[in-house]
Amino acid sequence: MEGLGALMPSAQSMQLVVAFRDEAGALEVKVEVPGYPRAAVERLGEEVRKSGGTFVELWRLPKAERDALRSRTLAGGTPFSGTERTQAAQELRQHLEALSARGPLPAAPEPAPLSTPLAEAPPAPPAAPSASGGESYRAPETDAAADPSPSGAGDEPQRRARRFAVKLEMEFRTELDFVREHALNISNGGLFVRTAHRPPQDSVVTVDVKLPNGQRLQGEALVVHVVDAPYTGGVGLAFLSDDATFAATLDGYLASLVGEKA
Repeated sequence: MEGLGALMPSAQSMQLVVAFRDEAGALEVKVEVPGYPRAAVERLGEEVRKSGGTFVELWRLPKAERDALRSRTLAGGTPFSGTERTQAAQELRQHLEALSARGPLPAAPEPAPLSTPLAEAPPAPPAAPSASGGESYRAPETDAAADPSPSGAGDEPQRRARRFAVKLEMEFRTELDFVREHALNISNGGLFVRTAHRPPQDSVVTVDVKLPNGQRLQGEALVVHVVDAPYTGGVGLAFLSDDATFAATLDGYLASLVGEKA
C-alpha cells in the first residue's frame, strides 16, 4: 500500500477503503489514470497473492457481483485519500497482526447427517467476466480483498454470458478524435466496433450508443483489444460506467434481445 505511488506514478488521484472482519481485512483501491496501467496492476496483484491474499479487478465483474462483493467485504470500511496511504497501511497491518497473534479460528462443528440425503444440484455454469465501473478517465477499480468467491448475479447469467449481433449507431471519442461508427455486437461487458480508427489498447474512450428504443448508453469504455485487419478490423470496448442508470438501460436492452432470440 505504501508503495502504490511508485507503482502507479501516472495516477492523477487515488482513493482507498480499508475494512475489517473477524477473520480478514479488505482493501479497495480506486485510481484515476489516463489509461489502464496493465503492468502495474499485474504487479500489484502478484504482490497481493504472494502475501496470501486474493486480488480482484472489480471492473471485470458485472455490477450485481461487484456490489455484492463490496457489501460483503467492504461494508463499514474507512475511506482514505491517496496521501493517507501510510495510515491506511498501518491500520490494516495492525488488524492482520492481531489475527495472526490470535491463532487459527476453531473449526466449525460438522452438521449432523440427514436422514434422507438431498439430491445433488447440478453445477452452475461459469459466468463470463464483464466490465463495468469507472468515471471520467478513471482506470478500472482494483480490489485486493480477502474473499475469493464473489457471489453470482442470480437472475442474470444468461444475459451476462451471451453476446448479441447488432448494428447500433454509436460515437466514441478519444482525447484527439471523434468517430461515428456502428457497434456489431454487444454484451453486458462491452461491444465490438468495426472501425479503421483504432485507439491503442488500454486507452479510455467516451462512448454514446443509440439503442433502437431511443435510449442511449453514455459512459466510458476501455479498449481491451484491437483487431488490425483491412476489412474486418476494429476495437473491442469494455464498459467502465458504474452508473445505475447505465446498468439499468443496458440490462433492459439485453433482456429484450434475450426475448427476441428465445
